[in-house]
Amino acid sequence: MNKAVAGFLSRHNFPIHADVNAIALSILDDMNRGLNGQKSDEDMIPTFSLPPEKNAAGKSVIVIDAGGTNFRSCLVTFDSEGKASISHMEKTKMPGVEKELSKKEFFDQFAKNLAHLKDKSDSIGFCFSYPMTITEDGDGVLINFSKEVKAPEVVGCAIGKELKAALASHGWKEINRITLLNDTVAALLAGKACAKDNPYSSFIGFILGTGMNAAYIQPAFGKSFEKQIVVCESGKTKAVVMSDFDKAYDAKSQKPGTAFIEKQCAGGYLGPVGLEMIRMACEDGLFSEKVRKALSGLETLSNIEINEFLHAPYDVNGNLSKLCASNNATEEDYECLFQLFDALEERSARSAAAILVACVIQSGEGKSCVKPVSILCNGSTFWKTHMIFQRVNSYLEECLTIQRGLYWKIVSVEDDITLGTAIGGLIER
Repeated sequence: MNKAVAGFLSRHNFPIHADVNAIALSILDDMNRGLNGQKSDEDMIPTFSLPPEKNAAGKSVIVIDAGGTNFRSCLVTFDSEGKASISHMEKTKMPGVEKELSKKEFFDQFAKNLAHLKDKSDSIGFCFSYPMTITEDGDGVLINFSKEVKAPEVVGCAIGKELKAALASHGWKEINRITLLNDTVAALLAGKACAKDNPYSSFIGFILGTGMNAAYIQPAFGKSFEKQIVVCESGKTKAVVMSDFDKAYDAKSQKPGTAFIEKQCAGGYLGPVGLEMIRMACEDGLFSEKVRKALSGLETLSNIEINEFLHAPYDVNGNLSKLCASNNATEEDYECLFQLFDALEERSARSAAAILVACVIQSGEGKSCVKPVSILCNGSTFWKTHMIFQRVNSYLEECLTIQRGLYWKIVSVEDDITLGTAIGGLIER
C-alpha cells in the first residue's frame, strides 16, 4: 500500500486487514449471549421453523418481498412434482422510503401494491426484511426499521395481522395464512429446496446487498431452545473498530449509534462512508490540487460508482474515472483513490466473512468434507462488488477449513428470495 494512504488510514483509526477470527469470536460470544436471553447486540430471533423435508407440490402462494428500496410481489405455483413457476411479477417502491407514512397509509399502500394478485391464493409468504420478533403462528412483530424507511407508527405492529386487515378493507376474500420471514430465512430455505442430492449438513442464508444479515440453523440450546432457524440481525454487531469516516457518516445517518457492522459492510452505506473518507483524504492533502478540489466538491457517492472505478479506473464512462481524467489526475492520484476504496471494500469482505465463520461454527455442522454447510449468498454487493466474493471465499477457507477443519460451500440459486418465501408461506404451523 502507498505509504501516504497507509498513514492516512492509520491516523483515522481505519483497520487495515482486520482480524477475521477476532471479529468472528466476538460475534460468537454475542450470539450465545442473545440465545441465553442476556443483553446482546444481535437480536437472535427464533423462527419456530425448520426447512420442510419435502418440496411443495400442487399449490400456489402469493409472494411479497419488501425490503431496501423495492416492493416486489408475484404468484408462485408449484406443479405436481414441486417445480416452481413465477407469474404476475410486479415491482414498485417500498412504502415509507420517499416520505414518512402513518400506519394506515403504510398498509393501505401495501394493499394497493397487491391489487394485481387479489384472491389468487389464500396463502401469502411475506419476506419482510427488517428486524422482527417472529411469533409461533408465523406472524412478525416489527422491532424497528432499517434502510431509511420512515413509518414509525408501524414499529411494534404484527405485520401479518395488519396486512390481513388492510386486504380485507380492500375487498379481498379470507386469507388463510400470512407467514412473515426474513430475507435470510428465504435464502436459507431456497438453498435447502435446491440442494437435491447434495448431502449438506446444514444451511445458512446470507444477504449482502443494500443491507446485511444472516440466518442459520441453531441446534438445541439449553433446556428450552429447540433446534430451529435463527435470524441473527448481524448488522447490529458492535464488535468492530469505528474509524473517523464511520463516525462522521453515522452521525449524519437516519439512525445514529446503530447497525455499526452493517454500515461498514452493506452497499447502502459503503458509498456514504467512502465519501467521508475522500473528504478527509482531501483535507489531509492526499491528492494533487485539481483532483483534490474536484473530489472535495462531491455531494454524493454510491457504492456503484466506487465499484465502477475499482473495476476500471481509466474507463471515463465511470463518474470517478471521468472526474480524474478531466482534472489531469496523476498516476499517484489514481493509485491513492483505488487503494482507499479497495481498503473500504476489503474491510466489508472481512466483516462478512467473520459473520459467516461465526454462523458455521454455531451450527455445529460441516465436520465432514462430504457434508459441508450450504451458504446461500444473495445480494449485488456480495456478487458484484470488486473482489468481495473472492476475498470472502479466501477468508472462509483459512478460518474454517484450514484452521478448524470445517467444510462449507457458497451457493447461489436463481430467484432465491422468491422461491424461499413461497416455501415459507406454505410451512404448516
